[in-house]
Amino acid sequence: MTSLVAQEIHLTKRHEEIVSQRLMLLQQMKNKFGEQKTEKAIQIPRIEAAYKRNLSLLNDIEAAENSLQDRIHPLPQPEMVSLEARYWESVEEYIPKWEHFLLGKAPYPNGSENQSEAQNTTQNKGQQ
Repeated sequence: MTSLVAQEIHLTKRHEEIVSQRLMLLQQMKNKFGEQKTEKAIQIPRIEAAYKRNLSLLNDIEAAENSLQDRIHPLPQPEMVSLEARYWESVEEYIPKWEHFLLGKAPYPNGSENQSEAQNTTQNKGQQ
C-alpha cells in the first residue's frame, strides 16, 4: 500500500513538472511568435523602401541606356533624310522602265533617253 502511495506521489510530482514545462514552453512559443511578428513589422517598411530604391535604380539604368543608345545611333541629319527621300523617289520613278528588263522580258532600256530624263529630273529637283 505504501508503495502505491509513493508511486502516486511520484506520478503527481512528475505530472506537475510536465505541466510546468508545458506552460513554460507555451510561454516561450508565445514570446517567439511576438518577436517574429515584431520583426516582420519592422522588415515590411525596409522591404518596401528597398523595392522603391531598386525600382528607382532600374529607371535610372534604363534612362542611361537610352541616353547611350541615342549617342551611339544619333538621328540622321535633315540633309541625309532629304537625300534618301529623293533617292527612293528616283528609284520608284525608274522602276517601271527597268522592271521588264530586270525580269528578263525586255531589252536594256535606252541609256540616252534615261540620261536626258535623269538630267531633267535633277534640274527640276534642284530648282525646287
